[in-house]
Amino acid sequence: MAVQVMVLPSPRCLFDDPVQIRVAGLLPQQAVTLRASLVDESGELFQAHARYRAGSSGELDLSRSPALGGSYSGVEPMGLLWSLQSKAPYKRLAKRNVLTPFCVDLEVYEGHGDMSRLLGKCTNERWFLGEGVKRISVREGHLKATLFLPPGPGPFPGLIDLYGSGGGLVEYRASLLASRGFVTLALAYMAFEDLPAMPEILELGYFEEAVNFLRKQQQVKDTGIGVLGLSKGADLALSMATFLPGIKAAVSISGSGFNSFIPLRGDGFTVPPHPYDLGRMKTSDESGLVDFSDVLHDHRDPATWDCRIPMERSLAKFLFLSGLDDRNWKSDLYCQDAVQRLQQHGREVEFCSYSGAGHLLEPPYLPLCQASIHKVLGMFVHWGGQWREHAKAQEDAWRRIQAFFWQHLMDSDIPKSKL
Repeated sequence: MAVQVMVLPSPRCLFDDPVQIRVAGLLPQQAVTLRASLVDESGELFQAHARYRAGSSGELDLSRSPALGGSYSGVEPMGLLWSLQSKAPYKRLAKRNVLTPFCVDLEVYEGHGDMSRLLGKCTNERWFLGEGVKRISVREGHLKATLFLPPGPGPFPGLIDLYGSGGGLVEYRASLLASRGFVTLALAYMAFEDLPAMPEILELGYFEEAVNFLRKQQQVKDTGIGVLGLSKGADLALSMATFLPGIKAAVSISGSGFNSFIPLRGDGFTVPPHPYDLGRMKTSDESGLVDFSDVLHDHRDPATWDCRIPMERSLAKFLFLSGLDDRNWKSDLYCQDAVQRLQQHGREVEFCSYSGAGHLLEPPYLPLCQASIHKVLGMFVHWGGQWREHAKAQEDAWRRIQAFFWQHLMDSDIPKSKL
């Protein structure tokens, strides 16, 4: 029997779908190496490999068979995806065009050596847009955004999705959330089209425009919307939930409870940025990577408290997620501080910190990026994270985010059809 490589239940899936990878037709106890390869939109090759030994019937099932070494070891059903790494250092795997899939080539080679004899292969198409999900470019008023609509009349929970200070219009998390049943607006706020790379000030009115735009969409449930953000986007999410009406739930990923780096101007008030000193950034002599974790002044110093976001005034529900191995800034410490402040005001709040996880907590199976270039700063930044722990954290965080929004925006559990 020829060697067969299978991806179950289907070789075509959403990027955040776990799959079962199986190999049939091997010799009993045969030593083989499995390799995954993915070429991103810039032509960068990402690869992972692991050594296995077939069972007595000549089959391999990655959900049961332990890897004996390579990019990872042990039983890791999705290890070939979350351990993908580029040959060139400091590359981040991210999807630019969500209308096309990432194609992962899965190959089986004889032995545990030089991968010279190919035994079988298949391709796993991993999509960022579910069937029937619409992508609509939004340039209404001042907005620079992309709206993703799930199929059907709804009503669906509505979300605004914000990335960090690297700027741009990042769509892949929003498109996946829409594929799971959320009307999602991916919103750019800096370093995109005519939005400046480093704004002197951010206007709360711009984010209010986004809230109003989303709330008037017919498919959005009219009881309030959610907002989630990563890094700088996380403190903006908290500010929106605090200062703007109509927001019922906010998720902060690797964020803080204060306004960071850029002043935020509202109607008759301005929240200054938390004071920082770039003279305290550390650059590694070996790698040239920049560590920003000490640039901010002590957040416990009352002199910095005018930068705090007064979340306790908000009626929204909050979920904070952070990694204990975040090397970009002390997000776990800053999240703990925000959580304590909310609890002191008698507020219920959810908080989860992940051992071994870094700054860039992404949708599951996107591989850990420990360091990459910060597009606005033009420096190679250390994000932190340990491979296996970070991968597990992303899976858990993704489940938590969806469950949190379903609970607080729809008063229900995640529908089974969305899991």
